[in-house]
Amino acid sequence: MSEPETRKVGDRGQVTLPKRLREAFDIHGGDEVTIREAGDKIVIEKPTSRADLAEGYRRRAEHHRELADEMAGSSREANASLGDAPGWEE
Repeated sequence: MSEPETRKVGDRGQVTLPKRLREAFDIHGGDEVTIREAGDKIVIEKPTSRADLAEGYRRRAEHHRELADEMAGSSREANASLGDAPGWEE
């Protein structure tokens, strides 16, 4: 985390974001930001784009598929070693 910077609030409530933060978070003139309260703080953040959100869901789904494949393999190994449990039907 970088050192905080002090900015003055203009008469209309406007504050200029420091250039290094705009560059770091890829914020340009005309972009929208989200402003919310978090306890006793004001948080300004770049909204998550639909593309970023979709990519996150794709990665999560792939991770779940990998886990399911791993568990299926473990289940097959257990069945091969231990045999079926009595009274168990798939």
